[in-house]
Parts: sequence; structure tokens; C-alpha cells
Amino acid sequence: MTWLDGVNPVTKILLALLLSVPLFASIDATSALVAIALELACLPLTGLALRTVALRMLPIVLFAPVAGVSMLLYAEPGGEVYWSFWYATISDDSIALAMAVSLRVVALGLPTILLFGRTDPTELADALAQVAKLPSRFVLGVLAGTRTLGLFLDDWRSMGLARRARGVGDAGALRRFFSMAFVLLVFAVRRGTKLAMAMEARGFGSGIPRTWSRPSRLHRRDLVAVAGGSLIMALAIAAAVAAGTFRFVWS
Repeated sequence: MTWLDGVNPVTKILLALLLSVPLFASIDATSALVAIALELACLPLTGLALRTVALRMLPIVLFAPVAGVSMLLYAEPGGEVYWSFWYATISDDSIALAMAVSLRVVALGLPTILLFGRTDPTELADALAQVAKLPSRFVLGVLAGTRTLGLFLDDWRSMGLARRARGVGDAGALRRFFSMAFVLLVFAVRRGTKLAMAMEARGFGSGIPRTWSRPSRLHRRDLVAVAGGSLIMALAIAAAVAAGTFRFVWS
């Protein structure tokens, strides 16, 4: 059991917001880089291997530059202009802004992966119901949906093996993808319908107040975690101010 495993899931949700929302105040590369570095320094507290985090961050890292393309081409030009065509202009300011936006996308996605990489869905549901005081029907629905997410990978793998066994899985990658995606959607709808009927039959949709077998409470560790998250954001923004790169989003 790692240190972060003892933090309440509701506190993790608060931490995810705390490590993300302040980054929207400024568009600069310094605060994003400092936030990423400090969050990675906390990696031993999460119990996740660096390779695991890197693999889960790979889609975000690959698509982050897409967010910066619009800034690169259509941001207000400033400094030396390197290329211009119609409304699109690449300049020093647009390059800096594109880099800042791309890094910010990575900085926004990293906390979620670090905080919830080892969070058990049942513990999350217990915390949402007992600590956050959310309606039990909503919480149980979220729990049921979360539990079925892992089945999608098994269904996708089984469909791929079945198509390959019939000799139709080795050609037309794009066509195969959309065909399997449609079948997976049908499976999801059918499974969701059966699951909803089963939960209703067992009284999960009742308005009667429920009891919970596992208590979920806040502890001193949760306060330490919130203080640590606040410190990370304070240091990131302070670094941007000290470096002179802090750029308020509305300015």
C-alpha cells in the first residue's frame, strides 16, 4: 500500500481540480513545466511505475500539439514573423503560445493519471456517497458503469481474434476498426440494458436510504495531500511570475 492509497477518493477529486484549475489563469510554459516536474517528483507516493505513467500519458502527449496548432497559426503575431499566408501567421509570440498550450494540456492530464491510476471504483463510490453525500442511485450507476469499462477491452480482443480466425481480420484496417467499433457499441447497449434491469430488480433504484458496508472518512492525510497540492500550484505560478512569463489568460 502506497501513501496515496490512504487518501480519500473525494480528496483526490479535489486535488485533481486544485492541480488543474489554477493553470487556466495563465498561458505560459514555465508554470506548466514546473507543475509537471513537481508532480512527477511525487510519483513514488502513487505506487505507479514510470513506464505505466508514460504509456497512459502517450495519447495525451501525442495529441497535445494539436491544441497548439491553432495558436501557432492564428494567435496575435508578435516579435519576428517567420511565415504568413492569409490569416495564418507564425511569429515568435505564436510559437511561444503554441508551446505553452501544448505543455498545459500535458500538465492538465498528468494529475488525473497519477491520482486515479490505482483508485478502486468501489472505494470511489463509497466516498462519493458517504463523504460527498451524492445520491446513492447516481453513485451506484457510476460504479456499475466503471466496472464494465474493463470488459470493453476483452470484447475488442475477442472480436479481433474471432475475425482473424475467419480470415477477415488482416486487411482493411480502417474498415475493420469502424466495423468492430459498431459491434462494440451494440454490445455496450445490450449489456447496459441488462445491467440496469438487474439493478432495478435488486432494489438499487429504490429511494430508501442505503447503508454501506465499508465506511469512508477523511483523515489527517487528506489535509496533508490538499496542502501539498496547494504548494505545488503556488510554486508553479510563483515560478512563472519570477521568470516574467506569467501571462493572465484575459490579458
